[in-house]
Amino acid sequence: MTPNDSMVKAKKDLERTARLIQCLPFDMAREQYGMAVHLGLFQRSMLAWAKFERRMDLLEKLTLGPWARRV
Repeated sequence: MTPNDSMVKAKKDLERTARLIQCLPFDMAREQYGMAVHLGLFQRSMLAWAKFERRMDLLEKLTLGPWARRV
């Protein structure tokens, strides 16, 4: 591996890490929603989860723009 290849790999790894860090608040919100359902604070419902997930996806796309995750 040449020094240039190492630099390219390091740059890609740094970009991936930055993207994951940016998405962390949204993942934490999803985890907290799941824990709230598990504790009985919210009703266990696939429809409610889908509605929450759509809102989180929209918020993530509005906040992060082109850096938001895509499925």
